[in-house]
Amino acid sequence: MRLFLSICLTVGVALFPISVGAQSLEDQAGQMVMVGFSGTGIDDAGVQAVRDQVARGQVGGVMYLRTNVESLGAVRAINRSLIMARPWLPPFIALDQEGGDIERLTAAVGFEEIASAKAIAAGTPERAEAIYAGMARDLKRLAFNLNFGPVVDLDLNPDNPIIARYDRAYGSDPERVTAFAGAFVAGHRANGIATALKHFPGHGSSADDTHDGFVDITGVWEPRELEPYRRLVGGGEADMVMVAHLYNADIQQGGAGRLPASLSRTWIEDILRGELGFGGVVITDDLEMAAIRSRFDLHDTVVRAVEAGVDILLFSNTAAYDPELGAQIHAILVNEGRQRPEFAARIAQSYQRILALKRGTGILP
Repeated sequence: MRLFLSICLTVGVALFPISVGAQSLEDQAGQMVMVGFSGTGIDDAGVQAVRDQVARGQVGGVMYLRTNVESLGAVRAINRSLIMARPWLPPFIALDQEGGDIERLTAAVGFEEIASAKAIAAGTPERAEAIYAGMARDLKRLAFNLNFGPVVDLDLNPDNPIIARYDRAYGSDPERVTAFAGAFVAGHRANGIATALKHFPGHGSSADDTHDGFVDITGVWEPRELEPYRRLVGGGEADMVMVAHLYNADIQQGGAGRLPASLSRTWIEDILRGELGFGGVVITDDLEMAAIRSRFDLHDTVVRAVEAGVDILLFSNTAAYDPELGAQIHAILVNEGRQRPEFAARIAQSYQRILALKRGTGILP
C-alpha cells in the first residue's frame, strides 16, 4: 500500500479521474467541514481518524495547530496522506502562518520564520511580497494549500488583546493595510496557496478577545474597518474571507440573540456579499472559541452559520478533543439538508464556491 501511495504521489492525482461537478448531498456537505486533529505522525490515531473522514467525504478541510508539528518531514507525510485519502477532491490543508508570534511552523523544527505584519509594514509592499512568496514556497513544499492570512484588521486600539498585542496589523491606514495585504495574497497565489482575509468585519478596534467570550464592538467599531475588504474584493484579491465572532448592535440593530458576525446574515449576506460584492468562500473563525461555545451548542452553531451564509465551518477541535467531530458536524449538515430543501440549496451553493476556489488555486487535479 505504501508503495502504491508513493507511486501515485510521484505521478500525480490524475490517476483518479472523477467528476466533482454533480455530487450527492453527503459529498457536498463534507466540503463545508474543516477540523483540527490530534497527533504528530502519520500513524497516530488522531491523524488516522481525520484521514478516514476525508476519505469518506465527511471532511473537506484540515487545520494545523503547533501541537501537530513535530518535524517538517512528519508534517509533509501527514499532508500527503490527507491528499491521497481523496485525491480526486483533495482537502484544504490549512494553518495560521502569519509571521511574528502567530505561526505553527517555527525555527525549532527547521522552518524559516518571518517577521510580524507590523515589522514587515516598515518596509515596502514589494519587499513584503518577496518575503511572503518565499514563505509560501516553503509551505507548498510541505503540501499545505491554504494559509489563514493576511490580517486586514486596522490597528485602532493600542490595548487590543489579540491584534495590537501581537503586532498582527499592518497599520491603521486602510490604504496601507490593503497594499501589504495584497502583497501577502500575491506572494501566496504565485505559489499555489489560497489565502483568507481576516477578521471580518474588523477586530482591531475591539477591547476583548473572542477566544475568551462574547465580544461587543458596538460604539468602538468604525466603518473604515471595511475598507481593506472593499478594496481587496474589488481588486479580485480575496480567495476567502474569515468572519469573526463580533457583535455590533449599531449594525445589527439589536437583533434577537445578539448574534456574532459569524452567525449573522446581516454581516455576511447583506454587507459582505451584498454591499462589498464578495462572491467567494466565507469561512468562520474557530467555532470552538468561547464567544460561540459558551452560547450555542454544536447543532445550533452549525445550522445558524449555514443559514447566515457561511461556506466553511472551522472547528479547531481543542475544546474537548473528539476524533469523530468532523463526522458529527457532517451528520448535522446532511440531516438538515434532507429535511429542508432550502438548507440543501445553501449547501449546494457553498459546494460550488469551494470547488471554484480549489480549482482556481490548483488544488483540484
